[in-house]
Amino acid sequence: MRNTGLAGLAAGLTLVAGFTLTAEARIKLVALPDRAATVIRLDNPQVTLIEEERVLTLQKGLNQVDFSWNGVEIDADSIRLSFRSHPGGVNLLNVSYPPDEAALVWEISSAEAWEEQVRISYLLRNIDRVIEYRALANKEETCLDLANYVILRNFSGEDFAQARVLLDYGDALEQGINHEETKRVLFCRQTAVPIEKVWKFDAAIHPWDPDRLTANVGIPVSYRVVNTASNGLGRFALWGGKIRVFQDDGHGGTIVLGEDTTALVPIGEKLEIYIGDSRDIVVMQRKMRDKQINVRRNSGNTVVLYDTDEIIAAQVENFKDKPARLTMIQHIPGQWDMEKCNLEYERKDAGTLEFRLDLPPRGKQELVMHYHRRNVRGKP
Repeated sequence: MRNTGLAGLAAGLTLVAGFTLTAEARIKLVALPDRAATVIRLDNPQVTLIEEERVLTLQKGLNQVDFSWNGVEIDADSIRLSFRSHPGGVNLLNVSYPPDEAALVWEISSAEAWEEQVRISYLLRNIDRVIEYRALANKEETCLDLANYVILRNFSGEDFAQARVLLDYGDALEQGINHEETKRVLFCRQTAVPIEKVWKFDAAIHPWDPDRLTANVGIPVSYRVVNTASNGLGRFALWGGKIRVFQDDGHGGTIVLGEDTTALVPIGEKLEIYIGDSRDIVVMQRKMRDKQINVRRNSGNTVVLYDTDEIIAAQVENFKDKPARLTMIQHIPGQWDMEKCNLEYERKDAGTLEFRLDLPPRGKQELVMHYHRRNVRGKP
């Protein structure tokens, strides 16, 4: 046990006959009874809930239990006590907080002299978890093995020799963790998870004519994983964390593809793991027409509103010997309508269009959008 921390908490039990003991008269035992069980709940990324069970020996009548936490950062307002063995015969009458002490005193009424199993719960600071993934893709890049690790970090001031660690999904971990200790534990693993390799061009981010640039220009490449049961996942949401991606080189070794950070991926949603940029696919995009139409002027002949007539054409070429799927994102600000488009698209929001182009090996494809922006304000 540590002498500073919850393992060294003092508990005083005494029978009170019609009066309340002062702080000076509290009787403290050397230590609380040993924990019968401890649960560390990490399902909230902001706070950590500790639930511990202990057995207290209560006398018939009134008892005082002194609970202190020197050297441990507990949220005092979060401390709760519940009775497990005789919930109808044991009652918590009041809680007092001695001045200038990291402590509280429970006054407990017991109908009989019992050994009472109690549960003490509280929010403990400086103990948390980090989620980390390791993804190993096969040589053909059709599936990967996904290992999910939880990194436990304890700087709370308290030792936990044995605890049941719970996230909000998956099986519990039976792990002890001491103060100033960090542990990396394999949480779950799924093999042969299907992946789709996708390229993504965003017209708001990437250059329209990369041949005119002196710097190396590539299109981001990602592995797309869908969090569904049919893919071997889908039992729970995937917490956000760092993902390191490797690939089988076909000769018994692995190569490093990249590192990415993902947000929470709910069940049924897509996880996209960035693995780098590629010049295997080239997008050349140009604005072929941009004119003002339906011009409206005020009495001073100043243009106040107008519509536009715009055409954008993009040539996409796949230099790979394999087929590829390109996600192309286009943006049209303000109010608009599409007059003609040669490819289908999904409208992600008011001004964002997403196209999915399936490119054959060594093949080309063209996108042409003819649209009008409406009620554009004239320049002052």
